[in-house]
Amino acid sequence: MELASIHIHPVKAGRSIERDENALEVWGLEGDRRWMLVDETGRFLSQREHPPLALLDAQPDVDGLILSYEEIGERFVPVPEGDDRLTVTIWGDTVDAALADDATNAALSQWLQRPVRLVHLDRTDARHIDPAWAPQSTDHVPPVAFADGFPLLIANPASLRALNGDIVRQDGEAVPMSRFRPNLVIDGAEAWAEDDWATIRVGEAVIDLVKPCARCIVTTVDQTTGTVAGSQPMDALRHIRFSATPRVPGVLFGWNAVPRGPAVIRRGDPVEVVARRGGGPVVRDASGRGADR
Repeated sequence: MELASIHIHPVKAGRSIERDENALEVWGLEGDRRWMLVDETGRFLSQREHPPLALLDAQPDVDGLILSYEEIGERFVPVPEGDDRLTVTIWGDTVDAALADDATNAALSQWLQRPVRLVHLDRTDARHIDPAWAPQSTDHVPPVAFADGFPLLIANPASLRALNGDIVRQDGEAVPMSRFRPNLVIDGAEAWAEDDWATIRVGEAVIDLVKPCARCIVTTVDQTTGTVAGSQPMDALRHIRFSATPRVPGVLFGWNAVPRGPAVIRRGDPVEVVARRGGGPVVRDASGRGADR
């Protein structure tokens, strides 16, 4: 197996960037979801309620980001010095973050046609994963930036091909991997093999897969147009990937993961399974019973 692609999302819910190599930090890939947009109340924004966020492009630059939104505008945003701060909420977490300058927030509000503010996470200890899912390999709760809940999301293209097979059999159109917004795509395994990976080595990095990823309507957003493109892949996921795990209700694709330490990873790095999960099934079969992946 090998690492087929690496993806970062500099602004949470914004456009993905593919990298040939990237530093891996304890709270995720360097540059991944360190920035986030919030509404007037300080609550995070996502493609769930605002699909056009998929069109917000953020290119890392020295000491900041170059933001652009289609042909509407472009601007450089420096990393905030941290004097102006804002208490923001992301899911059940309350986080103290550095606030971007007023001109940037005004421009983004104009681009997106709604009041927004941009914040930057400048403390690695500001937020942590759910302690219930902390890997056994560590005696502390790992940190996470502005990702939904975990530092990494890992996906398998063979699993996507299997899912697309079901979509096509339902007379739908196959969907690209971008719908699932992964960080690491690992090629060379059988479909759904990732359900049995407890720990993998990617180049010099050791990564624990801790929780199957429950999916939502963001997977129905076309990442090239910023519009909802129908009910797939959610319909197919309900058919073949409905969770058998009460702790993770809903439909599943990909795995949330935690790196054990810093490393540099590169596209093409070899991937090996260090430890397997075993145990019960991850998804139910069509009859509603547990199924072997």
